[in-house]
Amino acid sequence: MAITITIPTALRQYAGNNATVAFEAETVGALLQRLVEHYPNLGKHIFDGGKLRSFVNVYVGDEDIRYLQGEATPLKDGETVSIIPAIAGGR
Repeated sequence: MAITITIPTALRQYAGNNATVAFEAETVGALLQRLVEHYPNLGKHIFDGGKLRSFVNVYVGDEDIRYLQGEATPLKDGETVSIIPAIAGGR
């Protein structure tokens, strides 16, 4: 069951400069753990104290996991999960 994760440009340097990677996982939380196990330097940019950072948005397809089942959101083979950091600033 391969799930593709899209890595935002700002975080690619911590993920071997990959735009996408694929892992097997049944939930979003398990998928993110596998990602961080494979790319440990990415962990501090996604998690804070074991919890997903508030400015990191995760989508399964077009759905924000906050409106699904959070990290417990189940995944299906072939789905795409996107990590999208929130952008702040401006006037």
